[in-house]
Amino acid sequence: MISIFRGLPGEFLYRDGDYLCSEAVFTVVNDYLGRPVPAEDVKMASGFPVGMGKAGCACGALSGGVMALGLKFGRTQPKGEMPDMFRVSKELHDEFKKKLRSTCCRVLIKKFEFGSSEHLTQCIYITGQVAEMVMGKILLAERPGQDS
Repeated sequence: MISIFRGLPGEFLYRDGDYLCSEAVFTVVNDYLGRPVPAEDVKMASGFPVGMGKAGCACGALSGGVMALGLKFGRTQPKGEMPDMFRVSKELHDEFKKKLRSTCCRVLIKKFEFGSSEHLTQCIYITGQVAEMVMGKILLAERPGQDS
């Protein structure tokens, strides 16, 4: 995949404490795409960390990744076309699940004490992985001659 994004912006935004997982992925993609939405719209991603507001369900990085894919593949008008949104969202989900074996936050961090350095390291890693997966899908869509 697109390894230039692993260890770069998504992980750094999380590691540096600027944003949590979903916010970091969303911000990286929004910035890459030239900010199709204002930077402060990151607030839409703020409820997803720790499995949707600390509920432990869907991984926040994965949720932020799906939101970020919407910046490229989503629709802006009622009943508008979005031929690739469901496909790329499912691809992200399936790639994530194959690589990490679960999409559930509590499963992904169950081996770690919440808030420990090991927990943060795990989430930073996952955030970087999702940013890489999302950017790979966007970059592939931008290549001439590729289906988007």
